Amino acid sequence: MTADREKSLRKVLPHVSRETLEDLFAFEELFRKWSKAINLASPSTLDQLWERHIIDSAQLFRFAPSAKRWLDLGSGGGFPGIILGILLKGSEAAEIDLVESNSKKAAFLRTAIGLLSLPANVHAARIDAAWEKIAVPDIITARALASLSGLFTLAEPWLTNGATALFQKGRDYRREIDETRDGWVFDLVEHKSAVDQDSVVLQISNLRRV
Repeated sequence: MTADREKSLRKVLPHVSRETLEDLFAFEELFRKWSKAINLASPSTLDQLWERHIIDSAQLFRFAPSAKRWLDLGSGGGFPGIILGILLKGSEAAEIDLVESNSKKAAFLRTAIGLLSLPANVHAARIDAAWEKIAVPDIITARALASLSGLFTLAEPWLTNGATALFQKGRDYRREIDETRDGWVFDLVEHKSAVDQDSVVLQISNLRRV
């Protein structure tokens, strides 16, 4: 089983170190333990935790492997924020901020960060309350948080000041893109998901209001 999980991860990130793999395995174990007490992810997806959540989160790293400053909005159970923190662990001066308003989930995130010694910070607050606390990052991520238009509004202070977004979206992503056109202009690159053929990673930059 461990060999199968390693093989599936290396299809997305071929050069992951043994130490990184061990951290990902440790996080998976911690996540399953905490999930028995609090709802960190949909119970129906736990049987596919490695592929559905961990690899799906890890794939973002391949689009910005040299980025140092990351920001994850609505981090929930740590996807993709904690996974990215694990991947950033060996990179000098790299750091990720995780914003999560749910106090129980924020406590879980802090536990994972401490256990794995990750270069990460948790902000237990609403996203709009974190605007002035978090400097403009290189990359902003969000997964299963809001519509694309909603994400633009939440991330506007950072995206309109030079940050690039990597937003994971499902099969209705084209409709969501169309719904933003009356209010926003932006540069867009569509990356096919390495996990789900119907999903994409939308790379957004140069965001401006119309």
